[in-house]
Amino acid sequence: MIERQLTDKLIKLAGQYPVVTLTGPRQSGKSTLVQKVFPDLPYVLLEDPDVRVLAQTDPRGFLANYTNGAIFDEVQRVPELFSYLQGIVDKQTASRPFILTGSQNFLLLDQISQSLAGRTAVLRLLPLSYPERKTGNVLPATVNELLFEGSYPRLVTKGLDPTDFYPSYIQTYLERDVRSLKNITDLSTFTRFLRLCAGRIGSSLNLSSLASDVGVAVNTAKSWLSVLEASYVVYLLPPYYDNFSKRLIKSPKLYFYDTGLVCSLLGLRRADLVETFYMRSNLFENLVVSEVLKHYYNRGQQSPCYYWQDKTGREVDLLIDTDTGLLPLEIKAGMTLNQDYFDQITYWNKLSGNSSLNSYVVYSGTIQQSTSQGTFVPLSGLEDLLMRGGNNMDFA
Repeated sequence: MIERQLTDKLIKLAGQYPVVTLTGPRQSGKSTLVQKVFPDLPYVLLEDPDVRVLAQTDPRGFLANYTNGAIFDEVQRVPELFSYLQGIVDKQTASRPFILTGSQNFLLLDQISQSLAGRTAVLRLLPLSYPERKTGNVLPATVNELLFEGSYPRLVTKGLDPTDFYPSYIQTYLERDVRSLKNITDLSTFTRFLRLCAGRIGSSLNLSSLASDVGVAVNTAKSWLSVLEASYVVYLLPPYYDNFSKRLIKSPKLYFYDTGLVCSLLGLRRADLVETFYMRSNLFENLVVSEVLKHYYNRGQQSPCYYWQDKTGREVDLLIDTDTGLLPLEIKAGMTLNQDYFDQITYWNKLSGNSSLNSYVVYSGTIQQSTSQGTFVPLSGLEDLLMRGGNNMDFA
């Protein structure tokens, strides 16, 4: 098993809270992780129809079997359990924690806010990060292969073909999560909506345009987008609009949590096709954004990430709010060092007063190089950069 970076935080919080909730997309490795970390806890899969019926019809009797801690997998399927679980936790009779997992963030957190607020820690587990794949010796040879494969653990560890894995993943997602979150009867139109979202990664969200292209009302598109967010398919990067300019874009940018899923939705059938694909730069940008999210989620933190763009098109791809101030990152898919890559950050530096010593371009090459305008950082150096928080430090 590939060692997950979230492990230490999961163990720590399980010693501090009576309940720990682990969310994330389907097949991100939640069940595998909690069973490895807590091998002595009973494991209960609530997607099993027989188990689920018993838990729904007699929640008190069901929980009587697990008064000293348990793992409840896909627990949002049985919301009846939460109130009764609250009673057990409040009596403080369990010496071991309850571990709850779920792939539907909205349903899960809604139940937590009603019954377990203040009693549970909440963590997020995304597909494998770049450092996890490197440590596990399962990094592909090229960035294009990484973009095409994505990083779902089962796909990576079993050596599955992405052209087989992702269509099945999408079908399972549509049948289970979409139908349970919203009463969507026209799955073919929803699938078209999903594909059109994939074609808009790295762009400011325009719901009116998206709804028009799909042929649905704006409110419907908004509702469907919330489904994709709740099930960890898409992520909306918020804009940063402080006092750097008054004419700013205030719509979020659309990204997917995994580029392999995007490639599948866009019809890419081989990794070598990524190199000349017209959206390769968008895919690489999406990859870097998702890697930054994983860095913070794997440490039990909220995402401190934004983007900045004014009405004239000047933008910085990522602004990360660190303890020492804003850390600006430009993301470029090119593999060669190009000083022009710093143009946008240099413009932003003049507005914000940021130093070139704290300016970074993450690109798909391999050389880490400092210049008078900032520092080039390869994808392999991104984790180190985030650990340091920029902080005007020398990366040589």
